[in-house]
Amino acid sequence: MTAALEELTEVGYAALTMERVATRARTSKAALYRRWPGRAELVVDACKLRSISDVDLPDTGALRTDVMALLRQISAKMASPLGSILRGLLAEMTRDPEFARLIRERVHTLGPATIHVILERAVERGEVERWILDSRRATVATDLLRNQFLLFGAPVEDEIIRDIVDDVYLPLVLSPAPNRAGGADAGDSSPASAQSRTSGPPPTSA
Repeated sequence: MTAALEELTEVGYAALTMERVATRARTSKAALYRRWPGRAELVVDACKLRSISDVDLPDTGALRTDVMALLRQISAKMASPLGSILRGLLAEMTRDPEFARLIRERVHTLGPATIHVILERAVERGEVERWILDSRRATVATDLLRNQFLLFGAPVEDEIIRDIVDDVYLPLVLSPAPNRAGGADAGDSSPASAQSRTSGPPPTSA
């Protein structure tokens, strides 16, 4: 598995072969195939061994500082020697659906699982409404950080992390969060409540 990670660093997933890994590990392809059916499974196990996507769970007592701490951890991992491997894997997931499925099922994607725990705590503190947990807004912070990393590489500057958290993420998720179009997910979705949100109070009779 160490040989697989070294190959990922040097040539990336697209050029990685079981033969190259076997040669680097001073073993045979047959030995590898007895344990892994293919390179995708080998790479997934190697990533789990090295904890490429693992991060500590911040618990500062407030959503903003928790998310800031999480994004800074992710940024530091992206800037480490494992960052080039991670970047290659994220890119490959967009091209290989089967590989993407294995990564999602067997390796924690970087950040989203942790940020859901952070949000659950924020719900308990009253900072966030519960419907946010099942919305696309939940992972916006880690999504934006990942996109920044894929497009521009690492390190991601702390100013960018603050902008993601303060200018984009918190306005989307803090209670009371702005309603989705139509207002159907913030509680009352009746026509009367929709009218009160969009049209103001009904006119008084003469």
